[in-house]
Amino acid sequence: MSERTPIRLACFSRLVDRRSIAVSALLLGLCLALGWVSLMVGKHTIAATDVFHTLMGHGTRPHTFIIEQLRMPRLLMACLVGAALSVSGLILQSIVRNPLASPDIMGITGGASAAAVGFLSFLAPVMSQRWLPLFAIGGALSTAIVVYVLAFRRGTTPMRLVLTGIGISTLMAAITTLFLVISPLSSTLTAYVWLTGSVFGATWPDVRSMIYCLLLTLPGLIIVSRKVGILELDDALATGLGVHVQGTRLILLALSVALAGSAVAHVGAIAFVGLIAPHIARAFVPHTFAGLATVSALTGALLVAGADLAGRTLFLPLDLPAGMFVSGLGALFFVYLLMRQLRK
Repeated sequence: MSERTPIRLACFSRLVDRRSIAVSALLLGLCLALGWVSLMVGKHTIAATDVFHTLMGHGTRPHTFIIEQLRMPRLLMACLVGAALSVSGLILQSIVRNPLASPDIMGITGGASAAAVGFLSFLAPVMSQRWLPLFAIGGALSTAIVVYVLAFRRGTTPMRLVLTGIGISTLMAAITTLFLVISPLSSTLTAYVWLTGSVFGATWPDVRSMIYCLLLTLPGLIIVSRKVGILELDDALATGLGVHVQGTRLILLALSVALAGSAVAHVGAIAFVGLIAPHIARAFVPHTFAGLATVSALTGALLVAGADLAGRTLFLPLDLPAGMFVSGLGALFFVYLLMRQLRK
């Protein structure tokens, strides 16, 4: 019996894998359960029934303020950012054919960080903080362009993209450190928190802005989703199957930059999400981009939301950045993947 079910709507048709649907439903349930707990616990614990009444519009004024203005935007921002970084990492791993690829390793996050730290260090005193996301996205885009241009020689190859990305990532890290050293102390402290990655202080306008960024990338992901699997083959074979390799690779790289850049612009440089989530997804669902993207997005949302919950509840009254917990887990996971690659 086939494990895939065809869905046809007018001129649109897709084969939907039932295992991917089941895993996605399970992860969605876990996200909802984690979200419910996240709305309950914190410095002021709220009972589950009170959370329900508040969400239905019948809560007390203190509960309404805590849930709707403090915890809910923070929870949604963590989920959106985790999903964006995860899909960005999945795209990069597909186009460079390397399981160790991710936005931070390829230099995209580093470019956004360098631009953001430069803004916080030298321009924030004279410009509105609202310009920070634009600078971060601009830094990510500029870095991606530099990586692509330097790796281009009668086209690009996965190996050249990886090596160039690692080199540019190191350069961006050095520039970021330079900005931190020469910036005023007050700006340095703010920049350090941003570099760690935190959803603290997320507001509803921030959430809406992040949703708009994701919606803008969605049509592109749908259009090129069928070509990703072919692009993971040899370039010559993909060309023989009718795929414009360089053009498709450039579009996918632009989508990856848009996803990672928007996430980093809103919450800072949360590392390793784009590395961990796609690997977890591949362990549970077949190798189809649509299924992998959905499961990766839900896994990333679960990772960042869980890290944020741990950061604001395990060390009360301290509120630690979510990026600290994700980076600790991601570093161990990266070493595991590296050792597994060396054994092959």
